[in-house]
Amino acid sequence: MEKGNAWVFIILGLFVLIFPLLGVIPLTVVTGLIVLILSIGLLINGLKEMDENANLGILELILGVIAFLLGLGFIINPGLFSLLLGAIVWIVGIFLIISGIMGIFTKTGDGRWNGVIAIVIGLIYIIVGNLIVDPRVLGALIGLWLILIGILMLFQKD
Repeated sequence: MEKGNAWVFIILGLFVLIFPLLGVIPLTVVTGLIVLILSIGLLINGLKEMDENANLGILELILGVIAFLLGLGFIINPGLFSLLLGAIVWIVGIFLIISGIMGIFTKTGDGRWNGVIAIVIGLIYIIVGNLIVDPRVLGALIGLWLILIGILMLFQKD
């Protein structure tokens, strides 16, 4: 990759750090549009499915309505996207902690250390999940990620 691309990432990352919502809003709108397209597919498929299997058709219609509302919510309110993303990261952290506890109680030595590591990573996930509920924090993390990618690209051998 060109070194010029690295500077674009770094400058864009600094810009997003200064204006963190500019890092979240495009991501939120694109995700909202994708979910809206998914909802249209579910609604059309649900209507077609009603002839063959009414229960499956109703389920697809319900999922289509939920996806439609969620897609609109993402487009209208970036905070909803951050809230949902934070909840998902938080849930993954809980699963890591549970699997880490299970790993500690296994009989092998490696499983115990893997369990401790899973618990520590799970706690980090829960902390990050609580932080990224705020769209500004999520935007700042996106900015830091862009800067890090740019710096790594600068040191990458061609």
